[in-house]
Formats: sequence, structure tokens, C-alpha cells
Amino acid sequence: VQLQASGGGLVQAGDSLRLSCAASTRTFSSFSMGWFRQAPGKERESVAAIGWNGFLTYYADSVKGRFTISRDNAKDTVYLQMDSLKPDDTAVYYCAARRGLRPSLGASYDYWGQGTLVTVSS
Repeated sequence: VQLQASGGGLVQAGDSLRLSCAASTRTFSSFSMGWFRQAPGKERESVAAIGWNGFLTYYADSVKGRFTISRDNAKDTVYLQMDSLKPDDTAVYYCAARRGLRPSLGASYDYWGQGTLVTVSS
């Protein structure tokens, strides 16, 4: 499975941005998906996760209420809508896929995308 993340860029605090992650697999709906991020000098952290059908979603406390994860199984794509962005959200964002129907912020993931940089200026 190959994952291609896109949509990063430079925005100002308070702006919105939507990340996309396209998967190259015919069995996309058999994977739960996650978004992660890694800021300079920091460890990678989980941001959001979504189950196979989009019904179950989990969020890190730091983004809860501001970010929304969703998926379109017909397009083999997962999204991360980021609103009310803060400078602390600056990081490289990665999408990942794991075998299994339920979402998880803590489980290991099987496939990773290349990352897309989000920079939020104050």
C-alpha cells in the first residue's frame, strides 16, 4: 500500500487547511487510517484516527474540537480538516494505514506516507 499525502503549506494562525492522503490499494476499506505529526526536535505524535467506515474517530487532546478526520472509501482517500490553526500545529504531517477495522491512536501502523509540511505563522 502506498500513501500519498498532500495539502500542506504556510498559513497564518487561525486559518484552515485540509490535508488529503490517497491510498493505492483496492482494499482501502479494510484499513483503519491515522494522521500523525512530527514537529522539529520533537517526537512523532498521533493526531487523529478513523475506522474503516468513518463512523469511529479518535483525536489527540491537543487537536480535539479543531481538527476533523474523514474518509471517502470510494476515492481511497482520508482527509484531515484543520481549523483554528496555531503555531504549535507546525509540523510534518503523515498519514498511515493499519490492518484492522477499528481506529487507534496508539497501535502500530503498517504503512506510512511521505509527509506534508504544515507551517503556521503567528
